[in-house]
Parts: sequence; C-alpha cells; structure tokens
Amino acid sequence: MPELPDIAAYITALESRIIAQPMERVRLGSPFLLRTAQPPISSFEGKIVREIRRIGKRIAIGVEGDLWLVLHLMIAGRLHWQSRGAKLAGRRSLAAFDFPNGSLVLTEAGTKHRASLYVVSGEERLRSVDPGGIEIFTSDFASFRNALTAENRTLKRALTDPRILSGIGNAYSDEILHAAQLSPITLTHKLKPDEWEKLFAATRNTIRLWVDRLRAEAEAAFPENVTAFRKDMAVHGRYGQPCPRCGEKIQRIRYADNETNYCARCQTAGKVLADRSLSRLLGSDWPRTLEELEALKRR
Repeated sequence: MPELPDIAAYITALESRIIAQPMERVRLGSPFLLRTAQPPISSFEGKIVREIRRIGKRIAIGVEGDLWLVLHLMIAGRLHWQSRGAKLAGRRSLAAFDFPNGSLVLTEAGTKHRASLYVVSGEERLRSVDPGGIEIFTSDFASFRNALTAENRTLKRALTDPRILSGIGNAYSDEILHAAQLSPITLTHKLKPDEWEKLFAATRNTIRLWVDRLRAEAEAAFPENVTAFRKDMAVHGRYGQPCPRCGEKIQRIRYADNETNYCARCQTAGKVLADRSLSRLLGSDWPRTLEELEALKRR
C-alpha cells in the first residue's frame, strides 16, 4: 500500500503537471470506485486545480469552489500519467482525469475493488475523511509519545494505526523499528525513556530519508513503479536475506494478512518470534486485514 513517502512522491509529480490546469473531464471505468453521490463528480469538469494535499494515505485534489477529489489507493491502486485522452482499457482501469497536457489514470490490480474515490465540498467535509493521526514532521516528542501511549499497543500496531500516526503502514514501520532497534511486539507502555527517544528519531529520520529520495525521483519522472518492496530497504520484504547492520538473516512474523520483517539480533535480543506463540497477543492487537486497519478513525 502506498504510504507517506510514496504519496509525497505522487504529489510532487502531480503538482508540476496539474496545478493551475483545468480538469477537462472525469471518466469512471468502475462503478465501485466512487463512494459519494453529492456533489456530482461532473461538477469538477472545467474547474482549475488549486491545491493537492496528503491526508493520511489519501491524495486530495482541490479545485475552484472548494471542491475536493479524495483518492485512497489502498493496497493495489496506482496512478499513471498518460497521454491526453488515454483509453480506460480492461478491468484494471478505474478512472481517468483529463487535463490539457495529459491524463491521470487510476488502475488497481486484482478484483477486490479496495481503492476509493470520495467527492467532498469544503474544509469541514475534507477533514471528515482524515483518520486523525498526528503528522510526524509537525509534532514534537511529547505529542508523539502521548499519541502512542493513549492505548497500550504493540509498537507495530501503534506505528501503523491511522488514528495515531498519519501515513505510516506495514513497510515503513518495519524500517522504523529496525532503525530504532526495537521489537515490533514491544508494548508502548513498556518502553523506556531512551527507547522513546530512539523511536521518535528513527521515525522522523526514516520517513524523511524516503520522502526525500522518492520526491527526487518523482521530479525526474512520474512514479510508475510504486511498491512496498524497495531494494534499499533494510528489512521489509527481505525475509531470509542478511541484515545490513549485523548480517543475520531477516525474520518474519505472519498473522492473517499481515507480515512483519525484523532482525532478531538487532531488535529482539536474538529471539526469533514464533507466529503460533504470538497468536493471542496479535489477535487482540492487530486487525486481521489491512481494510480493518485503514477503516479506523479517531472519534
């Protein structure tokens, strides 16, 4: 699922292409994509794009009249910049947004139709789609710690809960915990002061590293290969491969639809975390599906 660095890269690429441009036409290729009825999506046609924002893992495109298109790509949704009027070919093509200089095309692999498009009017309605997590770059250490200790959760769950932190998911939480040298199953109420400092620094540094890297790539070309598995990652998606810090093989925890990668030597004092023995802990702390996690909102 595209996370904060990936969404930042998409926005960088889109800003140079569609800001101050009229959205000439909106074409829907799937009846499952659009989740709202009012305002009508046709009301965007002919209006100038004024702003693009990230809301958690969502992309919000604002046009004249304070109207907003809010895209949530979920697991398999991806954006592509194609020639103007590009055809919506096959079941994977969900929508196209046509501009004078090209078309923004949304595709989704698979058949589960998880990606969504919301049409909202005004700032208040736009805020209503925000799950409520804090922004890591505009929050200080105290607010970070307070957010993660509001409930006693495993670090993996706390980092990926959209009500707690904005925009972080499975991939970058693995990278953050490896950088902080902390176990994914440590409970937030058990962290020591120095571990909180390491976690806060690792979260900021890891996300900043990847935001800067992916934005630089997006300035050169539209990001067409957005993936949760990148060759320069330390642990995520690298099960069985050597840890870049100590050389030990990367381990994994599998539970329902989730997989967490970690280094036993660097993060768990050499202990391999067995899936079966963790079932009670994970069952009470981790949602069984990513859809459940993404559906959470702060009340």
